[in-house]
Amino acid sequence: MIVEFGHYALVLALATAIIVSTLPLIGVRRRDGNMMALATTGSIVMFALVLLSFMALTWAYVVSDFSVKNVWENSHSLMPLLYKYSGVWGNHEGSMLLWLLILVLFSALVALFGRNLPDTLKATVLAVQAWISLAFMLFILLTSNPFLRLSPAPAEGEDLNPVLQDFGLALHPPLLYLGYVGFSVCFSFAVAALIEGRIDAAWARWVRPWTLAAWTFLTAGIAMGSYWAYYELGWGGWWFWDPVENASFMPWLAGTALLHSALVMEKREALKIWTVLLAIMTFSLSLLGTFLVRSGVLTSVHAFATDPSRGIFILCILAIFIGGAFTLFAWRAPTLKAGGIFAPISREGALVLNNLILTVCTATVLTGTLYPLVLETLTGEKISVGAPFFNMTFGLLMLPLLIAVPLGPMLAWKRGDLYGALQRLWAFAGLALLAGLALWYMRNGGPVMAVFGLALGCWGMLGAVADLWYRGNFGKVPVKTSISRLKGLPRSAWGTAIAHFGLGVTVIGIVAASAFSTETVVEMKQGQTAEAGGYSLTFDGFREAIGPNYTEDRGHFTVRRGGATVDDVWSSKRLYTARRMPTTEAGILTFGLSQLYVSLGDPMDGGGIVVRIWWKPLIVCIWGGALIMMIGGFVSLSDRRLRVGAPSRKAKLVKASKPVMEPAE
Repeated sequence: MIVEFGHYALVLALATAIIVSTLPLIGVRRRDGNMMALATTGSIVMFALVLLSFMALTWAYVVSDFSVKNVWENSHSLMPLLYKYSGVWGNHEGSMLLWLLILVLFSALVALFGRNLPDTLKATVLAVQAWISLAFMLFILLTSNPFLRLSPAPAEGEDLNPVLQDFGLALHPPLLYLGYVGFSVCFSFAVAALIEGRIDAAWARWVRPWTLAAWTFLTAGIAMGSYWAYYELGWGGWWFWDPVENASFMPWLAGTALLHSALVMEKREALKIWTVLLAIMTFSLSLLGTFLVRSGVLTSVHAFATDPSRGIFILCILAIFIGGAFTLFAWRAPTLKAGGIFAPISREGALVLNNLILTVCTATVLTGTLYPLVLETLTGEKISVGAPFFNMTFGLLMLPLLIAVPLGPMLAWKRGDLYGALQRLWAFAGLALLAGLALWYMRNGGPVMAVFGLALGCWGMLGAVADLWYRGNFGKVPVKTSISRLKGLPRSAWGTAIAHFGLGVTVIGIVAASAFSTETVVEMKQGQTAEAGGYSLTFDGFREAIGPNYTEDRGHFTVRRGGATVDDVWSSKRLYTARRMPTTEAGILTFGLSQLYVSLGDPMDGGGIVVRIWWKPLIVCIWGGALIMMIGGFVSLSDRRLRVGAPSRKAKLVKASKPVMEPAE
């Protein structure tokens, strides 16, 4: 009965979406406040109904109701409770319901926290959000219904895909979707602005918090997915340029450009048309990623290879929303004012360079991802575009951006002094080069070009420190005064510096892991020893273990350095009994910011087993930098100016008639 209730709630949400997507727009045209208010109420009701539907499906998983086809295909009574919860979105139907839940959550948040928005803009934004919600509700109900019943009900389920039974995969999809779907708000604001024909600094102020929130969650989702693939799949890599990885990376690149472009628009009322275009492009790439994952055109550990009819349905959604948005943009853009003028050497100019490089990088990744698919469709020829293409092109394109990142905050708005900025940063550049040389030497040498890569990462970190140093005016005023100035900085300034520092940390991790990693592949028998990264690993043999829904052969290794035992590590081969599917569980030891990675391969005829041992210096910096970037995003979001948004006209009138003294930020 609860399952049917969840299905019915989803149908009611569809009916609500139809109302919210139409009546408020009629109210905007007629200037009818009551009809426009339906957008706020309807968005909240829509979220409540989809939440009830999602909770009903979750209940079916928790109690192992195998009369529900989706539960039977993706769960097992012996599965740990955590994976029963994560199993809800560990499949196509459930993950699309999670996508919809997050979509209507953002609509409800706009309805609740958009009190300062003009009534017409708010109603239009929520109506556009309802259009997207309506499309995905139809997709779920018509092609991907998670509430279908089986009669008679099977006695036991088929179990969740074993590679998805992991804590990292319990977190990865929700975080990723919060990023993917969060950009729908930016898209809705852009479409609403094009419909109204009004785009100004206030619009950028309203859009920026949603862009920042989506970017922060998408950063978390990508980092979590990267680390999961690293430790769970047993191949020792943190990024493979898999098409589905690229599908999440492209919106992140475009979203980063949008975040900086919206800042220029808010501060200087420049780049108006470009910012709106970026808002459309970013969510369009999110929709494209959804199509690639859900259509079955890709074969990947990340993808859900499904019925092609689902792909056609999503393709229609893409055509309607992307095609419609770009058509509206082409129609309305010529009527919009271009905005403020600025010199090429200025903070605006630096942010334009940022946008240019990021969009070219996005286009490069998009080309490398789609070209094999287009070629196969047109000619039937199958090719693959792999890591060498992406590493070469993407790395070279990002090089000038990484050099320019510390320079941007040193330039003034409208017209800057490049020579003056370089004078302020030359000491930090020297320190960065010395730090790069020190790290290279500590790694016992390696490729000479790695020095420049490491120095570039240190340059990004020290550039962020330099930004705060000069904001605090250290060296020119007493230290106490400088610290007081830093405390008085807006949180968005702190967030920017923290995020740029995190980017530098990630660059160091990428360079070190790429240039200094070592791989040892050896056949080992009990008692034999192998060397890796200055450590000795002795294979002590196997021990059998039984988990909730799997059996496991665990290989034990004793790790020594200089003859002294420093730790031990377990690496295992699991067999999940329901699906009869084996998995490899890597053993990982962390030493500071470096890791020793042990993965078991195939057994050999002589009683030995193939063991792969990687030494990954400074690899923790990759995900540590992403974590720092996320912290920077959340610090910026806590800025009162972003949370409050642009003041309403009523608030402005009150302030004009009755001045109020406020503390300086």
